Amino acid sequence: MKQKIKNELVRIFTICLASIIMAVNINTFVQTGGMIPGGATGLTILIQRTFEVFFSYHIPYTLLNIALNAVPVYIGFRYIGKKFTLYSCLMILLTGIFTDLIPGYPLTYDILLISIFGGIINGFAISLCLKVDATSGGTDFISIYFSQKTGKDSFNLILCINVVIIALGGIIFGWDIALYSIIFQYASTQILHILYKNYQQQTLFIVTNKAAAVCEAISDISHHGATILKGEGSFEGHERSVVYSVVSSYEAPKVISAIKAVDEKAFINAIKTERVQGLFYLKPKD
Repeated sequence: MKQKIKNELVRIFTICLASIIMAVNINTFVQTGGMIPGGATGLTILIQRTFEVFFSYHIPYTLLNIALNAVPVYIGFRYIGKKFTLYSCLMILLTGIFTDLIPGYPLTYDILLISIFGGIINGFAISLCLKVDATSGGTDFISIYFSQKTGKDSFNLILCINVVIIALGGIIFGWDIALYSIIFQYASTQILHILYKNYQQQTLFIVTNKAAAVCEAISDISHHGATILKGEGSFEGHERSVVYSVVSSYEAPKVISAIKAVDEKAFINAIKTERVQGLFYLKPKD
């Protein structure tokens, strides 16, 4: 019980930290460079900026962002997980409040530096949320939904959707800003790929004399099965078992440690998996 409460407190703290980082990034880099970061955040900023430029009217970020997240939140509740969506709503609300309250302090006016480092910070903040099973809202809900359905990383698909939003900004405010915003979004997506690996897989080939124990260790950690192949060592000519399994990239280090604990002499080859078809277990969102 105490561990569960501790985990929930860590989850809330991480979401609060991620929302502060995102809000500071919006006010320090995004607004300074006139970026359109894509997703619900980018659409919110795009609408805000349009009303300010053409109608001299300021719409609060929080109100507009919550309204734009209504449909993605429904998708989260309906298809992903209720607690997952509630924590995501906390992230959306806190990010909006902090964005409206925290003043911006421009660090640079160099548009290229803003697009690169702003994108990196944006990707880092989103990765923090995803690490504790929450999102920053908007298209993140959609990417998680498709990733759960297909078992594949869908953030590149969302990059394409975001390019459409950025293109709208280019039509209204000029193509220079739109092109720099694509750099921003690309940098953010690459950081996501590096830091969040739940929907990426690794193939493991394990040469061992304790195949049954190795298969059990893989199953205990990842809930994935394995295939035992028979082989022969070329040097000594002795029969060897080769265990073949595919696991999530974020679980791979734990699985490898468990295998080494079972058989410290096991030879392990871990390969990045490009595509998996068939049944592949994914832990459901709570």
